[in-house]
Amino acid sequence: QVQLVESGGGLVQAGGSLRLSCAASGRTFSRYNMGWFRRAPGNERDFVASITKSGAPTTYAGPVKGRFTISRDNAKNTVDLQMNSLKPEDTAVYYCAATLPGTAYENSGSWGQGTQVTVSS
Repeated sequence: QVQLVESGGGLVQAGGSLRLSCAASGRTFSRYNMGWFRRAPGNERDFVASITKSGAPTTYAGPVKGRFTISRDNAKNTVDLQMNSLKPEDTAVYYCAATLPGTAYENSGSWGQGTQVTVSS
């Protein structure tokens, strides 16, 4: 239902940083929990990070914990993913997703088109 557009992807060297942003349309953004997911070629789509509609708590997948930070600005209808200490294995298409509390992203979530992140060795 909500429209999502990701931006900020690109090519970086290992150890570098990148900040992804997801812009949501509509006036009900603050009602949604938000998440970031990623898919590498030949792999399943994996969970990366999530944030509740109020901004806390946040949750991170093990491989990115301590390196990535998810945040949101409900006044601007945006959710960001700050990625530090990037590794080649972080290379993937990153997707923004929104879901109402109590419903799973995979079942009822709205998804953006994705933005490519490539980390060179």
